[in-house]
Amino acid sequence: MKLHFDSKQEYQLDAIKAITDIFEGQPLSGGDFEFSVSSAGALLSENGLGNRLTLSEEQIFENVKSIQQRNEIKDKASELQGMNFSVEMETGTGKTYVYLRTIYELNKLYGFKKFVIVVPSIAIREGVLKNLQITNEHFQSLYDKAAINFDIYDSKKVSHLRGFASANTIQILILNIDAFAKDENIINKPNDKLTGKKPIEFIQSTRPIVIVDEPQNMETEIRKKAIENLNPLCTLRYSATHTNLYNLMYSLNPVKAYDLGLVKQIEVDSVVIENAMNDAFVQVEKIQPSGKNKIIAKLKIDVNTAKGVVRKSVTVDRDKYDLYKLSGERDIYQDLKVTEIDLSNQVVSLSNGQMLTVGETQGGLNDEVLRYMVQRTVEEHLKKEKFYKPKGVKVLTLFFIDKVKNYRDYDSSGNPLKGKFAQWFEEIYQNEIRKPAYAGLIPYSVDEIHNGYFSQDNKGRIKDTGGETQADDDTYKLIMQDKEKLLDINTPLRFIFSHSALREGWDNPNVFQICTLNETKSEIKKRQEIGRGLRLCVNQEGQRIHDRNTNKLTVIANEKYEDFAKALQKEIEDDCGVKFENRIKNKAERKKVNYRKGFEADPKFLQIWEKIKHKTKYSVSYQTPDLIALAGKAVKEMPETIKPTVRSTKQKVLITDEGVSGQLLSDSALNDYGSRIEIPDLLAYIQSKTELTRDTILQILKKSGRISEVLINPQMFMDNTTNAIKSVLYELMIDGIKYERIGSKMYEMTLFDDADFEIYLDNFTHSVTNPNKTIYENYIPLDSGVENQFAKDCETSENIEFYFKLPNWFKIPTPIGNYNPDWAVVFKGEKKIYFVAETKSEGQELLKSEKQKIKCGKEHFKEFTEVVYKQVSSVKDLTT
Repeated sequence: MKLHFDSKQEYQLDAIKAITDIFEGQPLSGGDFEFSVSSAGALLSENGLGNRLTLSEEQIFENVKSIQQRNEIKDKASELQGMNFSVEMETGTGKTYVYLRTIYELNKLYGFKKFVIVVPSIAIREGVLKNLQITNEHFQSLYDKAAINFDIYDSKKVSHLRGFASANTIQILILNIDAFAKDENIINKPNDKLTGKKPIEFIQSTRPIVIVDEPQNMETEIRKKAIENLNPLCTLRYSATHTNLYNLMYSLNPVKAYDLGLVKQIEVDSVVIENAMNDAFVQVEKIQPSGKNKIIAKLKIDVNTAKGVVRKSVTVDRDKYDLYKLSGERDIYQDLKVTEIDLSNQVVSLSNGQMLTVGETQGGLNDEVLRYMVQRTVEEHLKKEKFYKPKGVKVLTLFFIDKVKNYRDYDSSGNPLKGKFAQWFEEIYQNEIRKPAYAGLIPYSVDEIHNGYFSQDNKGRIKDTGGETQADDDTYKLIMQDKEKLLDINTPLRFIFSHSALREGWDNPNVFQICTLNETKSEIKKRQEIGRGLRLCVNQEGQRIHDRNTNKLTVIANEKYEDFAKALQKEIEDDCGVKFENRIKNKAERKKVNYRKGFEADPKFLQIWEKIKHKTKYSVSYQTPDLIALAGKAVKEMPETIKPTVRSTKQKVLITDEGVSGQLLSDSALNDYGSRIEIPDLLAYIQSKTELTRDTILQILKKSGRISEVLINPQMFMDNTTNAIKSVLYELMIDGIKYERIGSKMYEMTLFDDADFEIYLDNFTHSVTNPNKTIYENYIPLDSGVENQFAKDCETSENIEFYFKLPNWFKIPTPIGNYNPDWAVVFKGEKKIYFVAETKSEGQELLKSEKQKIKCGKEHFKEFTEVVYKQVSSVKDLTT
């Protein structure tokens, strides 16, 4: 399978532009410079090519303020916070795609060539490499086969850095922070293979643009200095959970991502213990010192109270260690005492021989709960598999476990054995798959459909690791390289068991269930836990599916839904400073939307469907003289073309008892700094963006009277000119648009077969009381209060015989993207009137693109003589 990428995702383009516009005014020809690397006493120097910035910090700050204003950044910078620029993007929204494409854009717009991507872990490093590989063909088609080389830094192959420095093409180097943060790292030591130079000097000399992936993991002083030591031209920081937002340029927080439908909806299936207080429950919550000579343990046990038995925390120390007394003398704790509290190993020993680490539990039906979580996960998987398989969507389930031996263990001879989780899974799966509803659904044996991704020791035995060891390296490569293979329906593997250390960095868009089978209390944050399954899924052609009813992530959690939601909300509010109320769904509240049985044969439905089902194509016509006149005026009125600026700042170094400081001596800016600007093929550039003839473009430029400004700043002038021309061009195209039916092509009734999808009820959902008037039996999912009121009025109005919300696959092509009208309505009367309605609030200010699409809708429906197309705010507007 080949994954496909949408190059026109507006939010991603906004995130890219938020960074590229920082350098607006930088000439294309000024993006690189030649340099030589030499060291003291060396006879030879080596030449290379690096990035050069000609803009002053003052001009960059003006650009930053403009971008922050455009992107509605709340905490705008009062001063430039160094050359660090932050982009906040929620997990699953294509953060890596955005910064990789930003590299291509920075090269195309300004000529920058040297880029270093700094990552905090092996997992993320492998993820970045995989993304570079799978996006390469996509970017090559977008950027005219731009020459590019990407590589992972290998301390055994430091001579490769010579190629990074000397090449005259886009160079991307992926560096793990631990490979260069310490003085003893090979990269920071003189190397004979590099004529005595330090390998890092080859990177420093290029003045690379440094991209930091997950910078919150690199905020220690040592790591920050290490990044500064790369001598970056600037540092671009990308994360969903920044610690410090230096010069925040773009923010797509969890609330925005959720509301725009850019990530899966989250639902929580809670598996919790109720009334299970019939054995001696003990959970170790915390072990800590108390004063100078005392250690205490916080335990959770079941305690007798006036209101009955309650599970609560108690404090145990050398004086209070009898759990029988601490429980209010419950018989099940008779003779059960804490015999040792081990602070260094974080272990509590009990008189019955049990040793519990922090987070670990005795009693309380722990195994039963975990087994039932597996049961619920398998049930949910099979339901989704049955529903999604006909759509060509492969369903994957991810189990996170904290102890590998629970999935796979070994006997005394080293032979592998199935751990309890593997045994439970196989028993449960075989029972479920035998049910008649799932006959023939998955044609593979049980041992083929599940597997574990764990690190191995030198004997090939899997083991628990923290995620940062050399043993993890091959594990990450395997799970990353299998990404597309896992998406293939013909690959048997569907259930993946993984160590919790794999959470960060690995993702697959078709993970629909996540179940965390922890025997100890998990310290992993909720956002990290669910992040592995937030991406929108893809079908067998590698095309992204945007249907919200398909994109649902089910989290099987060993806690109450309210607790899970509260913890997740607090994390998001703490991380992002936003509110996330009512956006996490309780699976128990998920409702099925049914189409009314037999509606396809209902004459009331067919009478309007037969009139609107035909597809159309459009043609446009406009007068070239009109385009030249209007576009010439638009170019004349476009923003000022600004010269690049060089700033000189001289400071005196002052060394005093208080430290080193600076005293400003002079500060000057030079707009005309004498650098020769190469003028690109102006007409060819604008032609590639607008598809107009060179002659038409030349006449527009002459009409504007501003063609000489290309000498001031060619790239800025070309981009502003292109935007002005395109705005006028789209307006004229839509003014002159004509639609005609495409022979016998029509929207097929079979598309309604996607019936019985599930939604979460909200304030906009309409509950159907008279299904005979519509195609729905119970609910109509809607997007606004205006739509909700329109549906209510259609149902109660005696004048309306039939109505339904047009499905999202009913799309009309337009020059600026597809358009999906809102409603089909049949009005009663001596002569029936058939309406297609677009509902908008009364007095609502529409975006320019919305107005243009509505205009196209009117022209489309002119081809259907008996159908009236209207933009309305209520039912009564239809006949006024």
